[in-house]
Amino acid sequence: MRATNILHLGVKELRSLLRDPIMLVLIVYSFTIAIHAAATAMPETLSRAAIAIVDEDSSPVSSRIAGAFYPPWFLPPAYITQQEMDARMDAGRDTFALDIPPDFQRDLLAGRRPAIQLNVDATRMSQAFTGSGYIQAIVAGEVAAFLGGGRAAEAPPAELVLRARYNPQLDTAWLGAVMEVVNHVTLLSILLSGAALIREREHGTVEHLLAMPVTPFEIMTAKIWSTGLVVLAATALAMTVVVQGVLRVPIQGSLGLFLAGAALHVFATASMGIFLGTVARTMPQFALLVILVLLPLEMLSGGTSPRESMPHAVQVVMLAAPTTHFVMLSQGVLFRGAGLAVVWPQLVALGAIGAALFGYALARFRSSIGAMA
Repeated sequence: MRATNILHLGVKELRSLLRDPIMLVLIVYSFTIAIHAAATAMPETLSRAAIAIVDEDSSPVSSRIAGAFYPPWFLPPAYITQQEMDARMDAGRDTFALDIPPDFQRDLLAGRRPAIQLNVDATRMSQAFTGSGYIQAIVAGEVAAFLGGGRAAEAPPAELVLRARYNPQLDTAWLGAVMEVVNHVTLLSILLSGAALIREREHGTVEHLLAMPVTPFEIMTAKIWSTGLVVLAATALAMTVVVQGVLRVPIQGSLGLFLAGAALHVFATASMGIFLGTVARTMPQFALLVILVLLPLEMLSGGTSPRESMPHAVQVVMLAAPTTHFVMLSQGVLFRGAGLAVVWPQLVALGAIGAALFGYALARFRSSIGAMA
């Protein structure tokens, strides 16, 4: 009867979810619009940066420099006076302000080394560092071309051959789309399982469960498989329709292997969600706990920045988090075409972490039910 109880309790959870329109809207939004927005709405590289130019020389070389800034990296330059420069940057209207001094061309032709002042709004960190390098290279190139009568054709002493693998176009949308799917698998599995337990307590149906011939193991297992079914179905549709279809991100490896890893990941994170549901007493408390847990999981798992760039202690601690191994598996399978022979350590780690979290959450769930009884 245990398998039958687990099946019927899981079906009950699915019916409860179907009667919750807010949660259904959240699921649909998370695996459609949110993925598309994360992949396309926030470029990581320099894009349409606002630049102003103070041209105190009004010479051919200064005009040449000003004409070298154009979309998509920069907006068309705004020509301003030196008195307007500080006020515009204080108001946040310009990210960069380039001041070309008087007699700049004359000093160049005389063999001197005149200086150009570049003011940068460093509060816009996403563009300030990259844009400064772009501007330095553009100015140096235009000055060299002016003095040499054209671009230098002399070959450099050493040639660097660049080969971008797995993402040859360096398209940030490819990474953003897949990582957003990974993040939402984590979010929804924690949220759905924990919210199901909180909903039982708030609606008073947990007392009905206590009066039935079911065990805490059956109740918890039913919540996990029903959550996993919903999340995996949404993930498969998101990867097929949104990632591959709309965003045209090529998937190098096996989608089935990725979903197998996602199933183990959902097993671990849904157990975590049930544990948080036993700690919290209301949905607002549960939401706050989810925020405290979810942010470190997403930021330190390697999806936002490489784990190698983090402190060693953080790298060691995050090996106990399921998201670390799921991100490694997802990037290996979806980007590099890794097979089972490569990602089996991540699968084993996800299974072990999931079993540990399930056991701990089950013990907590039993004690909380005993307190209610």
